[in-house]
Amino acid sequence: MAGACPSSLSIGIANEGGLGSCAALLMQPSAIKEWAAEFRAASKGVFQINLWIPDPLPHRDADAEDALRAFLRHWGPEVSREAADARPPDFAAQCEAMLEVCPPIISSVMGLYPPAFVERLKERGIKWFANIATVNEARAAEAAGADAIVAQGMEAGGHRGTFNAAEAEATMIGLFSLLPAVVDAVNLPVIATGGIADARGIAAALMLGASAVQIGTGFLRCPEARLPSAWADAIGKSLPEDTMITRAFSGRAGRSIATAYARGAAAPDAPRSAPYPVQRGLTQAMRDLALKTNDIDRMQAWAGQSGRLASTRPVAEVVQTLWRGTQELLLDES
Repeated sequence: MAGACPSSLSIGIANEGGLGSCAALLMQPSAIKEWAAEFRAASKGVFQINLWIPDPLPHRDADAEDALRAFLRHWGPEVSREAADARPPDFAAQCEAMLEVCPPIISSVMGLYPPAFVERLKERGIKWFANIATVNEARAAEAAGADAIVAQGMEAGGHRGTFNAAEAEATMIGLFSLLPAVVDAVNLPVIATGGIADARGIAAALMLGASAVQIGTGFLRCPEARLPSAWADAIGKSLPEDTMITRAFSGRAGRSIATAYARGAAAPDAPRSAPYPVQRGLTQAMRDLALKTNDIDRMQAWAGQSGRLASTRPVAEVVQTLWRGTQELLLDES
């Protein structure tokens, strides 16, 4: 998750044999290089860098944006019209930074890397892990040259990784339906992600054909994640039904804790969210204030449906517990 992946978390995971991960969506090229340098200074383990494939330029509607600004006035500071013009860092420059860092793995979400970039990855021996949310997306990723498929179930916290933003809510496939279908559809290793936070979930995914699993929310309560305490505490208390899919923070569908703002933005009389990244720009001031004041009700509190299983122990202990527990479960099955 962008904004929730300090190098300290990945260092702890990699030092126990896991794969660290840098979500680079919001990072300038210099920050990508700095993150990689921090990791390599403290770990000889493996890490990946993940980047969003940019959406087409959004349709702008000044009247709709003004309605959103009026709505957001109830949740945070006054929002200027210029806030809607905010854009993520330059994608091409981020790609160049990733190639310069040359991690063992680069992953994608929200689409596929252009063929020319894929060719440059291959020339450097970098593996490409493609995040998908449907079987057809998995087939497209395989045809485009991906080295592994990351199958994301709807249970996952944060943004839904569908290639078509408009179809995110229409392709809500649970991991344990998606996973075996993808395994049967492609001839690549498949990594399972979404709602996995303990050894039972890992073992079940491996039994369904996954070659590995990816865990997000399950690590976010570890001290190395450096989450605001209100967010970390809310994750630990959340039942599956305490999360919801919302576009109210960024304009892209993502799974969040059902905070007061997320619920308010879903009310029948609330204005419709603007497309990404316009909505993200409009909500920036509210989200910044929520972080400063540790206010969960206005915070962008991404969380998967298994957040209650997340541990507050040091990440090294969590990785060790997950590994031992999975081995025990799989040995029992054999």
